[in-house]
Amino acid sequence: MDRRSVHSDGSRTRRGRTLAVGPHALLVEVSGADEARVLADWIRAGPLVCDDVVPAASTVLLDGVADLDRARSIVENWSPEQAVAQHGALVRIPVHYDGEDLGRVADLWGVSLDEVVGRHTGCEFVSSFTGFAPGFAYLTGLPPAWAVSRLESPRAHVPAGSVGLADAWCGIYPTSSPGGWLLLGRTDAVLWDLDRSGGPALLPPGTRVRFVVA
Repeated sequence: MDRRSVHSDGSRTRRGRTLAVGPHALLVEVSGADEARVLADWIRAGPLVCDDVVPAASTVLLDGVADLDRARSIVENWSPEQAVAQHGALVRIPVHYDGEDLGRVADLWGVSLDEVVGRHTGCEFVSSFTGFAPGFAYLTGLPPAWAVSRLESPRAHVPAGSVGLADAWCGIYPTSSPGGWLLLGRTDAVLWDLDRSGGPALLPPGTRVRFVVA
C-alpha cells in the first residue's frame, strides 16, 4: 500500500502516516533517520510549539501539542526542502582500534584491517537520535554498501566505550551491557555525564562525529 494512502485515523500526509498518541501527542512517519532528524530540527526552530520533539529511526514524536489538528496540518505540508541545513557541533572521538570484530568487518568488506580503520575514520557521522541507553547515539554516515549484520547471538557483556557497527549504524556503548553490534574498538570518551555543562549527552541529535585513531 502507498504510504501516502488514507490511514485508520483518516489522515493523509506527504511524508507518511500521522497518528495521534493520546490527546496531546502526534507520531509522524518519515522515510528514514536522516529525514526524521531534519524534521525534528525544523520543528524545534519554531513552526510548532510542543513540549518535546523525539526523532527515531523512521518516526518523529511530537509531545505536549496543544492543537493536534494544527500540528497535523503543519506536518502534512512540510517537505525536507523547506528546512535550513543544520550543522551541529563537531565532536572527535579517539578510538583504540582493537575490537573483537575488526577482522570480521574486514572480511565482510573485503579489505585489510588498516583499510577498515581508514574507512571508519574517513566518514563523518551524524547523531540521528538517542536510545537504548542514556547517551547511546545512533550515528548515520556509513555508506549503505558497508552495512553489516549484527551477531547472531548477542554478547552477554560489552564493555563501556565499545565502538560498534550494526546495519548501516555506528554507535558507542555508554555503559557495559549486552549487545550484538560488531565491535571495532574502544574509546575513553564519556557519553553520559549528568554534570556536563550544556546537557548530559555528549552526542545529542544533530551532533557531527569524527572518529580518530587514539
